[in-house]
Amino acid sequence: MRKDIDHLPALQQAELERAKNILMAEFEVAISRATQPWKKNGRIQKIVLFGSYARTDWVDRPLNGYQSDFDLLIIVSHPKLTDTAEYWHVADDKIERDPEIRRQVNFIVHTMDEVNRGLNRGEYFWADIARDGIALYEGPGSRFVAATPLTPADARERATEHFEKKFPAINRWLKLAQVSLEQSIDDEEWLRNATFNLHQAVETAYSCYLLVRTLYFPRSHNIKFLRSLAEGSAPQLIDAWPREAKIDRRRFELLKRAYVEARYSTSYKVQVEDLDAIIERVRALRDLVEFVCQERLAQLREKACH
Repeated sequence: MRKDIDHLPALQQAELERAKNILMAEFEVAISRATQPWKKNGRIQKIVLFGSYARTDWVDRPLNGYQSDFDLLIIVSHPKLTDTAEYWHVADDKIERDPEIRRQVNFIVHTMDEVNRGLNRGEYFWADIARDGIALYEGPGSRFVAATPLTPADARERATEHFEKKFPAINRWLKLAQVSLEQSIDDEEWLRNATFNLHQAVETAYSCYLLVRTLYFPRSHNIKFLRSLAEGSAPQLIDAWPREAKIDRRRFELLKRAYVEARYSTSYKVQVEDLDAIIERVRALRDLVEFVCQERLAQLREKACH
């Protein structure tokens, strides 16, 4: 696995170094008072940059609202250390607020066993990271196993199963959102239900694409992170969410917050005109996801027939 990031501009190199240092420092704080051996001896085994900044096809156009995110894989020594809320939320918050880190930093946390099981199953997500990823930090004994290639027939079967399960669920969430919106005429509290349902439609849409394309879906409800992962391999999906206008960016952030706030925060408010616009964008995302998934399935069918 590569270890250099010399292909990146100096600014991005500095941002990555700062993000890495925050992650490692805050992890040490999180386990510093441990008494259990698995936690006391817990360690980060590897931090890997993957995605567009590793592949060199990143986009950096902040003036029109689109800028690729940094995507990091953190490998830890025990399954319990993958708990984001317990061990990683402080680092995540510090990175997001750091004025010297100008790009969004997304990270997933797994054990080496989880990664190697994925490689043994031939999951494209892990195989792509093993092939293209760049180790920003690497401790002893942190080598990946060789990826086991999936047969074309197995790849097609697994991707088809994911599509047939996930894609209809997008429409179910959209239907629930529409019903909630109609009910809001008599009770505005239904607007919060509608927004949550739309969040779930978007999360499901991205999970549909990522599972069809990579056979992996991260343990995350953060649709901004999921959007970044999906758009990294399917730029067509960028068209679903306009970014140039402030109102469009605000509406996406409103939807992103809905997973928690629409259910639990009494101060969370959404307007009907916002929901109408969001529904239109979610339908556009659904249609684009169907297109790129069908395109991918056609490729897999063609490979399986040869």
